[in-house]
Amino acid sequence: MNNSYSRRHFVKKSAVNALGLGVVSNVPLFGQTIGAQEKKDRINKDTTSKLSFIPSRAASWWCTIEDLQWSQKKIVDKIKRRAEGFANAKIDTAINFGFHIRFDFSNYFGQLHGYYANVCDELHQYDIKFMDHYSCNHVERPRGEAEFKKLHKGQRHHVLLFHDPVAAEYAQYEGHFFKDICEVDLRDGSRGYAAQYQMEAFCHNNPGFLDMHKKYLQRLMKEVPFDGIQVDDMCDYAGLTTCGCSYCRDRFKKGYGHEIPPFGEKTFWGDTSKSMLQWGDYENPVFRDWMRMKIDSVADHVKMVKQIVGDKPLTSCCSSTGPIVLNSISLNLEKMAPHLDLFMLENVGLNINSVNWIRMDAEALQQKDIAQKRGHAPAIACSYTIYGIGGYLGWCLSRFWGVANWSSTLNQRLEVDPADAMEMEDIIAPSNNWELKNSNLNYMDGKDFVEVRLVSSSYCRDNGWRGTDKLEQWDKVKAWSASLVKNNIGYRFLRSVELSDAVALCKENTPLILDSLGCVSDSQFNAIKTFLSKGETVWLALPFGTHDEKGFKRAVALSDELLKHKYKNLVLIDSATNSDPLEKLIQEGAFHPAFRQLSGDNRWAIRIRLHGDKPVIHFMNTALIAVPHPFLKDIPGVPILKDIESKIEDNNLTYEFNTKRLNLPQFTMMSPELGEETRKVDIQDTKHGLSTIKVNLKGVKIYAVVQNSS
Repeated sequence: MNNSYSRRHFVKKSAVNALGLGVVSNVPLFGQTIGAQEKKDRINKDTTSKLSFIPSRAASWWCTIEDLQWSQKKIVDKIKRRAEGFANAKIDTAINFGFHIRFDFSNYFGQLHGYYANVCDELHQYDIKFMDHYSCNHVERPRGEAEFKKLHKGQRHHVLLFHDPVAAEYAQYEGHFFKDICEVDLRDGSRGYAAQYQMEAFCHNNPGFLDMHKKYLQRLMKEVPFDGIQVDDMCDYAGLTTCGCSYCRDRFKKGYGHEIPPFGEKTFWGDTSKSMLQWGDYENPVFRDWMRMKIDSVADHVKMVKQIVGDKPLTSCCSSTGPIVLNSISLNLEKMAPHLDLFMLENVGLNINSVNWIRMDAEALQQKDIAQKRGHAPAIACSYTIYGIGGYLGWCLSRFWGVANWSSTLNQRLEVDPADAMEMEDIIAPSNNWELKNSNLNYMDGKDFVEVRLVSSSYCRDNGWRGTDKLEQWDKVKAWSASLVKNNIGYRFLRSVELSDAVALCKENTPLILDSLGCVSDSQFNAIKTFLSKGETVWLALPFGTHDEKGFKRAVALSDELLKHKYKNLVLIDSATNSDPLEKLIQEGAFHPAFRQLSGDNRWAIRIRLHGDKPVIHFMNTALIAVPHPFLKDIPGVPILKDIESKIEDNNLTYEFNTKRLNLPQFTMMSPELGEETRKVDIQDTKHGLSTIKVNLKGVKIYAVVQNSS
């Protein structure tokens, strides 16, 4: 988790700009056939039963450069105070933040591990778990004075202590010189460089690097009694400029049957005058295979890490899972998933744009589904903040999404620490304590109330598929997600593996949303036809099945055959990026949501979750107003979030709901914003099969929960 702004901005900006522009593993390569047993393993393999702990209320344990002075009394006393503060804030998991680019500290591992061991000992006295968190595959190497200053301005939160150019020539660990295990730039043969973070990148296929990381992990496990670990940045930030080392070339030749073409060859590299993230010709199957090889290399590295840490829960950071641009940095959570135990969404925060949270709902629910299919593994949303309101917003979103909450201040992400900066434990203590006293819901036993299933295709992403409108399938998914949130319709994601399995697909009878599913495998097509033959409903927006799962164009689109069958419940619709097909389906009576709002402001979003047989309704405001800090701004210049107001004035809400689909008991409304006040919720039968529920959210700006009053 490199930072709160750069990574997501890096991905988001690249995705926007791209619109309209043209070690041996047992893990199958992209495009290989996935066997039935593997499908079953991926969907049903139990993870939670093997975990030594499940995080619920996590927070960052911030480190600073002075902590390397351990075991001075000042540092030891600070550890004791903070551990007690974490306990008072009801934090159950502390996650290291700092000393991030870990091999920059190879000369100091002794005192660093001593510090961490001391932290573990103090936290364990309060039964608080400790997770280490570091980036393994980079070293800070700014090139020139401008890069040096940029690093010290924007990446202070890493805790910076890197070799100067002279010392860097001799920097090593366990006999592996860092300069010898770096990626190789395909343009000029220099060391691979991630300019956005001023780092040189190690190669995931270099046996020297893998040996070094293995030995470091083994040492870390001996010297620090950590409970779990996040090995971060499992991707390739040097992107498409790398890697031309002999190991990568050999793997591509032997495993995929190709040579890496010379840099600039247009049929492979595309237009290299554009941003690096927009390079590549996805029409070329060799380029697609190269993307797969790079992603597989990262997944193999994650697999190695899991083999070393054994039963200790493992996670990695993933700020995004949907857009094609992720291929360029080899970031693919679905490929890493078989080797992970916890799944973390970097929700970010800090600035005033944080209040526009609907855009994050698709990412949150997709990652939640990835975790669910990994044996119901825990999902965690990490939110950054400077002030208390940002911490509360992150806590609210975690509740709304039904995941664990990881709260993290990020003061050192600013050029100068604010004078009124708060400690993380002080920010999150009020929310955590209110939750435990008033609404202690176990997110792990909550089950989302699902009315439709939204299909998200990794095949479309992996193969760089775009429609004639130049949009990718993830653009359609995001549009549907926003529409479903605004219409209070419960949904979940359905991804490529599940769509390939007719048995899994037909376990539920909720409608499938297939919007611009360009890449479709034969097994997926057969599963969809089986689903339709059982009389179930599919909403289909063309194109569909123009390419196969490997990205090869079909002679005839699968939609032609599908439409010839004239399935009764196959409903052709417009794409969600062209119109509002959901509104049309509702107006025409083709879809009847379980909840329908009758009065009050419709900008309160609701999400229903079942805990056993008890439904809980979460309310989240979609009309938040960000109050900017008068002078504090993040690195790109966006004002920091200081407070939040609401555009909503009519908070007396009335909904009609279908009692055949939801049985609502006597309810009470609560919110941390109301303190200990509770309000009775009025539920009245109106006509056969329908009832109304009235909720008064006066005085609530951001979040409320309605739950069983008994």
